[in-house]
Amino acid sequence: MTRILFICLGNICRSTMAEFVMKNLVNKAGLTDNFHIESAATSRYEIGNDTDPRTKRKLTEMGVPFTKRRARQMTKADYKEYDYIIGMEEDNIRNIMKIIGSDPDGKVFRLLDFAGRDDDIADPWYTGNFDETWDDVLEGCTALLKKL
Repeated sequence: MTRILFICLGNICRSTMAEFVMKNLVNKAGLTDNFHIESAATSRYEIGNDTDPRTKRKLTEMGVPFTKRRARQMTKADYKEYDYIIGMEEDNIRNIMKIIGSDPDGKVFRLLDFAGRDDDIADPWYTGNFDETWDDVLEGCTALLKKL
């Protein structure tokens, strides 16, 4: 089983969008039993909060199912539990590395790395542009599934 952990700053917008998009792609491919997919934050800002309502609206608009969840902060122990730890932007990667210390197994990536792009996924909490975030998350998750 391939275990994937998506990471962003607060775990209510980008990483949750990626979690549900990836689960949907995997389900449509008939591979649900082959994957364990979750998300987490690098910060404690939103711990315990559900997915941002604007993210839920975008997922609903695009026909992607989601469930109620609670934001959580990534821990050092997550490094052992997951095969892929995928941040949305370079700041996430720096903060992931502060949490885990090092990446000896080469598990840490930015999501758009899988799409061959040296780009960050903008935080829609600040930009308000959930459409752009959707496009980037879908591109990254689609490329990740092709790789796997």
